[in-house]
Amino acid sequence: MSEEGYDHTAVERRWQEAWAEADAYRTPDDAEDPTYVLGMFPYPSGKLHMGHVRNYTITDAYARYRRMRGDDVLHPMGWDSFGLPAENAAKERDSNPRDWTMDCIDTMRGQMEAMGFGYDWDREITTCEPEYYRWNQWLFQQFHEEGLVERRAAEVNWCPSCETVLADEQVEGEDEHCWRCDTLVEQRELDQWTLGITAYADELRSAIDDLEGWPDSVREMQRNWIGKQEGSRVEFRVENHGPVEAFTTRLDTIYGATFFALAPDHPISEELAAEDDDIRHFVEEVADPDGDEPNGIETGLTATNPATGEEVPVFVADFVLSDVGTGALMGVPGHDERDHAFAERMGVDIVPVVAPESDGDAEPEIPDVSEGASTEDGVVVNSGEYDGLSSAEAREALTTDIDSAAFHTQYRLRDWLISRQRYWGTPIPVIHCDDCGPVMVPEEDLPVELPEFVNTTGNPLDAATEWKHTTCPDCGADAVRETDTMDTFVDSSWYFLRYVSPDLDDAPFDVERANDWMPVDQYVGGLEHAVMHLLYARFATKAIADMDMLEHREPFTNLLGQGMVQLEGEKMSKSKGNTVSPQRIVDEYGADTARLFMMQAARPDTAFDWSEEGVKSTHRFLGRLAETVRSFAGNDAGAGADPDDADPAARYVRSEVDAAVAVATENFDDLGFDLATREAQQLVGTLRSYRAYVDEVHAPTFERGLEAAIKLLAPVAPHLTEELYAELTAGDGLLVDADWQTADADLEEVDKRRQLVENTREDVRNIVDVAGIEDPERVDVVVAPEWKHEALAIAVDSDAPNLVGELMQKPEIQRHGSAASDYAKDLQAEREALRLTLAPEREREALEAAAWLIEREFEAPVRVLSAEEADDAVANKAEPGRPAIDIAE
Repeated sequence: MSEEGYDHTAVERRWQEAWAEADAYRTPDDAEDPTYVLGMFPYPSGKLHMGHVRNYTITDAYARYRRMRGDDVLHPMGWDSFGLPAENAAKERDSNPRDWTMDCIDTMRGQMEAMGFGYDWDREITTCEPEYYRWNQWLFQQFHEEGLVERRAAEVNWCPSCETVLADEQVEGEDEHCWRCDTLVEQRELDQWTLGITAYADELRSAIDDLEGWPDSVREMQRNWIGKQEGSRVEFRVENHGPVEAFTTRLDTIYGATFFALAPDHPISEELAAEDDDIRHFVEEVADPDGDEPNGIETGLTATNPATGEEVPVFVADFVLSDVGTGALMGVPGHDERDHAFAERMGVDIVPVVAPESDGDAEPEIPDVSEGASTEDGVVVNSGEYDGLSSAEAREALTTDIDSAAFHTQYRLRDWLISRQRYWGTPIPVIHCDDCGPVMVPEEDLPVELPEFVNTTGNPLDAATEWKHTTCPDCGADAVRETDTMDTFVDSSWYFLRYVSPDLDDAPFDVERANDWMPVDQYVGGLEHAVMHLLYARFATKAIADMDMLEHREPFTNLLGQGMVQLEGEKMSKSKGNTVSPQRIVDEYGADTARLFMMQAARPDTAFDWSEEGVKSTHRFLGRLAETVRSFAGNDAGAGADPDDADPAARYVRSEVDAAVAVATENFDDLGFDLATREAQQLVGTLRSYRAYVDEVHAPTFERGLEAAIKLLAPVAPHLTEELYAELTAGDGLLVDADWQTADADLEEVDKRRQLVENTREDVRNIVDVAGIEDPERVDVVVAPEWKHEALAIAVDSDAPNLVGELMQKPEIQRHGSAASDYAKDLQAEREALRLTLAPEREREALEAAAWLIEREFEAPVRVLSAEEADDAVANKAEPGRPAIDIAE
């Protein structure tokens, strides 16, 4: 076996078959509280891409690690298989979406199996199967009974390319383009089905603080999207139109309200536009909500300020949005920058009514708002009987005193529009009757299955005449089915619950098992879903819990958003032509190489650049690992050696085995696969260096090191490690079922010891290089005297401003005279960076154990000496953690 490679095809096929035969990844239904590890299920688009491979390698590695730690593990896979791309692909091929989708699933499932992903395939779900989407329909009806479903005419986001409605969350960018195809979105008014996510707005927002296992960025994105504002609603009476409600967070400024503004699509604005050509022109041609400057047009109407009784001008203004607040606002230019800019543009009065708080009994100093607004809270002025109140007090008093005012909390979040005018989705289980109105399909008639695909423009279900025409379940009259299908995010809003009981045919999931197995312990996927899938899943979980079907109210305890796989700094994509085929990498280098390279290249939540040279290097490492294990296992593994009879070099290796296990375990716990695999690779390097240094390795130490390295790599490179484990242990069971190794190591001490050894080796290299020593005769390593260790310990704990004086008061330090004074000054200068090192005896022990590394590198004997054993000129240079070096030529 050379170090250049191994027969990855044979190895991977052999162990994939063995795992399947052993049913290694099945989670029994009677498992108690398994660790639930889940990657966001993919849309079956054709083939796996590198983003898929990275996502699912992360979850697979963690699932394998938890299984070796003794956990029952639930690690399922399924297919988010409804959606517009399949429908478009079917149209292009004059086929049907189902056949295209199922072909893609077969291809991707085969690729996943080739990658060695350890899924419980008995729990596979496919959302386009009636057995699954029946429960979408059932949940829709349950939500309807709970008052969370509504059908109403609404101005909606319409993508003319996709020919369907988009939820607010699916409209992206300042130019408002479709999240799927980038087409500019239009506004249309249609009858739409909505789910009442706003009923949970407050809980969705407040519970974010409890999602401690989620990235801060996602929590902040959800917090901003929900957009909670606390304030007051108040009515201004508009001339000829009656009371109009506005929302404000600053009712304390109402005495400074000098205009009233309406959104361009406010009912009053539309009525005025129908009567006035100038207003119509502004509404249809000029208004630009995304413009840099607020713009508007005067209506000629006035509104009555309910606090002052004064009449203020009414404008139609493009910075007022109908979907924010009430579509109307009171303009207070003295205390809002946008209102100030508008007032200057329109020649409206600007009146200050809030002043900064003053010290003591001094009168508040009224701010100059001629050049800009004063936006901070303060003390109310120019406000009649409310003068002198703080802003908070004034808001409270004014809301109570004004008859039309009331405290109100509003959210940016809008109800979830789920109607889609497409074929390839879950049919909405509603029948429209002229007499009865919308009627739910009886539960016993679920699922409402899709008819055969009709290749037509617009909504294909409208063209499915036979399917569409039916009878009313209530009165028996002729009726028509709802032809909209559900947003595919409905499918993914609860799919993680279906995995616990995928074959259940009388409920969407087994309630008792879901309460035991949920929530998902570790969820992994792209953070582009922060305000779509992740928000919808949280909503669905809470709504289902309120139906007494779940005991928990959040779906995912921990969330990891995997970083992108890039090529030369750019995200891989078909459109850019910079993709790398996972299948090619597997064919050429093997699945383990692809998996290990991805996991070692960067932390899983950061982007990294794909590198062919990096892949080759990883492949070479796996070849070296195989050679190292096989050469040892084929040599009777040193049978009969005494485990306790270890020389210093073997003791060093033993300590590094313990250190690698301890450090890697901590990193696996935190999903730090890059650091964990680095430990394993460094351990293999140490074992190979040790083998090259000695005539005969200490077999028990070497074997333990190999087994540790194999197990540390097993979650990431499962095929080769399974093969090598079988060879090392003579077939003593499957590695996938083996226990994780344990180690008795103090991580803080490990760090100190490793830093000591590395500092020492680096110093020797520097001296040899600077002095030009080609053939050193001997290397002396001198440990710092005990008094320096004592001085360092005092310095680390000291808060004294004069550290030198404090140290020189200690007799055991003072007696070393100028050497002590000089060292004290050094500690004073570096005190911010000081840290404790190993104790003197542990430092010498560690250096003696590691001396062979220096001997091997420089081909010279090494002596480790105490300060008392060395010349004073050398010993005086030794410091804790940085021994003195003396090289004889």
